[in-house]
Amino acid sequence: MKKTYPYLLFLLCLFSCISLVEAQQMERVRQTIDTLCSPTMHGRGYLFAGDAKAAQYIQNRFQEAGLKPLGQQYFQHFTLPVNRITQTPLLQPDNKKLKAGSEFVALAGSPTGKGKAKALPLDTLIFTDQAAASQFFSKSLAGKALVYRQQHLPLLQQLPEPYQQQLQTAKAHLVLQPKGVLTSVARQQQKTPTLEVLASAWPERAKKVKFKTEAEFVPAYQTQNVIAAVEGSVQPDSFIVFTAHYDHLGGQGKDVYFPGANDNASGTAMLLELAEHYSKPENKPAYSIVFIAFAAEEAGLVGSFHYTNNPLFPLSQIRFLLNLDMLGTGDAGMMAVNGSVHSQEFKLLTDLNNTYMHLPQIRSRGKAANSDHYPFSEKGVPAFFFYTLGGTTAYHNVHDKPEQLPLTRFPEVFKLLLRFSAALQEQR
Repeated sequence: MKKTYPYLLFLLCLFSCISLVEAQQMERVRQTIDTLCSPTMHGRGYLFAGDAKAAQYIQNRFQEAGLKPLGQQYFQHFTLPVNRITQTPLLQPDNKKLKAGSEFVALAGSPTGKGKAKALPLDTLIFTDQAAASQFFSKSLAGKALVYRQQHLPLLQQLPEPYQQQLQTAKAHLVLQPKGVLTSVARQQQKTPTLEVLASAWPERAKKVKFKTEAEFVPAYQTQNVIAAVEGSVQPDSFIVFTAHYDHLGGQGKDVYFPGANDNASGTAMLLELAEHYSKPENKPAYSIVFIAFAAEEAGLVGSFHYTNNPLFPLSQIRFLLNLDMLGTGDAGMMAVNGSVHSQEFKLLTDLNNTYMHLPQIRSRGKAANSDHYPFSEKGVPAFFFYTLGGTTAYHNVHDKPEQLPLTRFPEVFKLLLRFSAALQEQR
């Protein structure tokens, strides 16, 4: 019988154990994303307390890992104005009832409205021909559902003020989207019900429209950031901060919700995995590590602006902030927003990636107000915003589901974040 070398056995055992650990971690990551995207959390928005349920789940995970709050509690409460679509909207051109969520959505700022209207296609000559504009706006738009393509919306906003005011007298606006319907979070309510419609689902010669939207404007909706920390062993008053927004777009009534798997259950799952790692005694960091799960990012970075205006420790003590948003792919690498702003740290990051070959590439961008790093950057805090490249294109719609999320480079991003954090802590 051929002799087996003990060292070879040790290596085989080591690699199999590492693979098993990674498999277990990824199973937990999948469970985290599934939970955050479940119907019970209703899109982690401001309808049916979706945001509060997600926040409680994150707090429970922090507690289970043994992380402590900064101060007396894990929650940092604040309020924001928000418009909510409280019932599933209805849209029926002629006798064709469209499917809410996939074929149309109510615009986030839409008010309550319902009824029947005559479909009136927009005459696009109004943008180039004054006579055509005068003729179009000489007629009443009351009782009409104005139909136009998304590409014309900026042009409508450039029309003279009297024309814009008359546009608001239409019974409804129907905006045809060529690739898919998107939504957002609105902090104010519009005057006219507006529905975004998938262009391919809209009957070209539709004559009549039946529609219904139910909305509620809440001027001071209370929500919360969720914050926890691990105290550093060498410099506890210096901080590495990991952030991710847990909120998403919520839903429209009981039948439509936006899961937000990539945006940003994936980043929230990464935040929780990092918290699990640093909570273990053998991984105790030199600097203190803070984990912030932000609410109301989708409403305009409201949660992160609130935190930077009400910090729980001096912002000047943050060595670096790493914001995690849309980390569910990675086949084409990763983007570092602010990479060109903090060139020394970006070089450190890319050197680590080249040494350990975690990702195919790390690209660099300049300053951008596109996620929760931005309020910190504006206060002088050095920060990167990471998002992965390649894979899914589902964004701000009902198709951003856990089952379509590849998570192809999630373990590699996790390891790179740990190595980058460790390298930052060595630069004392």
